[in-house]
Amino acid sequence: MEQILAIFRVPELRKRVGITFLLLFIYRMGFQIPLPGVDLAGIQAASEKIAGGSWGAIFGIMNAFTGAGIGNAALFSLGVMPYISASIIFSLMVKVVPALEALSKEGAAGQKKINQYTRMATVPICLLQAFFIYSGVLMNPAYGMLTGGHGPFYGPMVIVALTAGTMFIMWLGEQITEHGIGNGISMIIMCGIIATMPGAMKQTMEVAENAHQLLVAMSSLWLATVLVVVYITKGQRRIPIQQARMTRGRKVMGGAKHYLPLKVNQAGVMPIIFAGALFMVPQVIGTIPGLTWFGDLFNRAGFVYITLYVTLIFFFSFFWVNLMFQPEEIANNLKEYGSFIPGIRPGSATSAYLSFVLNRVTLAGSAFLAIIAVLPTLLTANLNVSMMVTYFLGGTSILIVVGVALDLVDRLNSHLLMRNYDGFMKAGGSGWARRS
Repeated sequence: MEQILAIFRVPELRKRVGITFLLLFIYRMGFQIPLPGVDLAGIQAASEKIAGGSWGAIFGIMNAFTGAGIGNAALFSLGVMPYISASIIFSLMVKVVPALEALSKEGAAGQKKINQYTRMATVPICLLQAFFIYSGVLMNPAYGMLTGGHGPFYGPMVIVALTAGTMFIMWLGEQITEHGIGNGISMIIMCGIIATMPGAMKQTMEVAENAHQLLVAMSSLWLATVLVVVYITKGQRRIPIQQARMTRGRKVMGGAKHYLPLKVNQAGVMPIIFAGALFMVPQVIGTIPGLTWFGDLFNRAGFVYITLYVTLIFFFSFFWVNLMFQPEEIANNLKEYGSFIPGIRPGSATSAYLSFVLNRVTLAGSAFLAIIAVLPTLLTANLNVSMMVTYFLGGTSILIVVGVALDLVDRLNSHLLMRNYDGFMKAGGSGWARRS
């Protein structure tokens, strides 16, 4: 408790926390502004239809990034999903396009340029996803989200409004990053996920027969899942690194020992996002008249769906990790700086050793992601609860919330340690706290 109160004793930190809460409040207020012509009474029923239908898998992923904005048909329905999509695209392009790769190695100036390109790419993605919401959700008579007939300019107006909402959210995220605490976009995503939890739980409790028992069971399961996710997220395989010693006159330089950390969940939520987006294709095909059998084949509770989903998560985990983590480059950097792994020759032998260790760590991380990804499906089938609720117990939602929360704690801790506070660690048990 004392560590939390210390946050408000530092004027600068107190100001940053206040700005963050204010901007997040403005962000949530945008979800109270519905799109024109939307039937507010039928929004919740429409959300349940979408979540339980052929669009359910991709709907859950998009809701995780939009704070259930799609189901609410609000001005901020797109959330930051277009920006996330653009960021993923440019993360891949940086590794395969030489011009962007060279730009990324220029430091802060190059990264600023890449961020500018990412923002520019967000606009067409916004327009495309806004058109998808307009044509696939709002105009779909099966969902009944519109009150009546509309003029020819209704579609362009909705698309422009949704695009403008996303641009405003991006601006809010930049302000949080610059003037607040934590990464702005990540904070916005976490805020959206947490804000939809109470409503989803309330909806489930209202229709459940044993509401209290179900609440206790789901709370216990959620707590256990969070503890496991925190443990795996913080888990590392530390590879010892030895710096070569150099003697110049009477001075002995180098010889320091440190380590190279390899995260167990190196890929984060990317494999789940990629796998869910890929499964959108057969589910869309299943909506075509005469091909409903194809959609039934990929039923979320079916054996085919779960098996292929898990397989794709393993594939994308190894794909993403091998794309972002390059052992050859790390081995060359160690060799250039006069560092080496004890017992391993510098150069190709170091690269082969790093690849071997990385593959083993990625295998464990992939298994963890697969369990987390299929957990909502299994809970929905066995506990008879809404998919809207089970998404908080697995999938992208819990990974995002835990990851952002841990990052926020680390940032707050660093601010406190710089000002000679113990932070969130006891002074007697941490070297960092003792040195502050």
